[in-house]
Amino acid sequence: MPDPFKAYDIRGLYPQELNESLAYQIGNATAQVLGLAGKRYTVGRDMRVSGPMLKAAVIQGLVDGGVHVVDVGMVSTPAVTFSMHLMNTEGGIQVTASHNPAAYGGIKITGPGFKPVGGGTGMEEIEQIARSAKIVKKPGGSVEETVTLDAYANYLAKLWAPKRPLKVVIDGGNGIIGTMFQHLLPKLGNIMVVPLNWDPDGRFPVHEANPLKLENLKQLQARVKAEKADFGAAFDGDGDRCALVDETGEFISCDLTTALLAKYFLAKEPGATIAYDLRSSKVVAEYAASLGGKAVETRVGHSFIKQTLKAEHAVFAGELSGHYYFRDFWNADSGLYAFILLANIASETAKLSDLVKPLRKYFHTGEINFKVADPAAVFARAKALKGKVEELDGVTVRFADWWFNLRASNTEPVVRLNLEADTAALRDAKLAEIKSLITG
Repeated sequence: MPDPFKAYDIRGLYPQELNESLAYQIGNATAQVLGLAGKRYTVGRDMRVSGPMLKAAVIQGLVDGGVHVVDVGMVSTPAVTFSMHLMNTEGGIQVTASHNPAAYGGIKITGPGFKPVGGGTGMEEIEQIARSAKIVKKPGGSVEETVTLDAYANYLAKLWAPKRPLKVVIDGGNGIIGTMFQHLLPKLGNIMVVPLNWDPDGRFPVHEANPLKLENLKQLQARVKAEKADFGAAFDGDGDRCALVDETGEFISCDLTTALLAKYFLAKEPGATIAYDLRSSKVVAEYAASLGGKAVETRVGHSFIKQTLKAEHAVFAGELSGHYYFRDFWNADSGLYAFILLANIASETAKLSDLVKPLRKYFHTGEINFKVADPAAVFARAKALKGKVEELDGVTVRFADWWFNLRASNTEPVVRLNLEADTAALRDAKLAEIKSLITG
């Protein structure tokens, strides 16, 4: 059976891989590893069917470990981050499996100082204690319930500054974001929103809440064109990712949105550092440099990106998967924070596509997954090629007019390929070459 303990969170089929018993042990192990006895700690959940049961079990494990739990209810993952700040707690847990299909449950853990708990930062210790059911009971644990959504909406509304009225179609994917928007929208002016799939429903009756699968965007794309909207936005299940389509319904890949955000931040802070994950188009670094900024490459995954943000004092980071992390949001990601800034950017021109057009310089395959028996052998073959080899995350090989990255997934038994070239013909030719290299 697959291990639900991943590099940056815990995620598995409910109840086969992650159930109430294991969730209780994870809660108690978290209290032990993070030294939470006698301290306050935030817990929330998304709208998954398994959420109430897993959350109750996690809370009981924490309380038995002597923790004062602040239960913020059904909220987005970024709202839990905000609640940690608002309630001044020692971190928090969000019970979520993010964009995974309905059958999954999950747990994201954050420690004191907004530090993510993942591989190398406490996850192994939590797993070891939870697996061996080493329960430690301490007195004084308690639960207080509080509502922080309006405070979060007020915080976000201060960022809202469009140059003109906007009409936007927003697909919530039956995740948590519809609930978040119902709190936020009354605080925003100059926007007309067309809602799609806003009712929270952990069964995901219309489509998966994963905005990076293009089949999940078809309804949004059609509606943007029908409504003659300025753009469309889609969110994942727990509201920490955001992806856009322009006014023609064309998907804007998230590395290009990273470049748009880089321009926004570099106008505010000339010479600032921005970070981007290594799967992104090389246009991101080139564009940031052309605007006088410094662009730093990072490994994939929120715990690594947050570390890079902190180490490099970067103003923000963008990930190809639609996560955007902000220095002024405690180095954490927020789909709504990104949405508001991108709406501000879109309002600066009549057509969002005009802003994106100059960034569509190169030809990227997007991420392609391969099931392989021996990933190490694949990486060895890749490193033998006559290019510039880098090993920040998996293997990246660069040539004058194309590059590719191969990395083992941290969440699935696959090798992931990203490849980009200066022309479409070169991309297609090199993709065929690398596919044969991968399959041996």
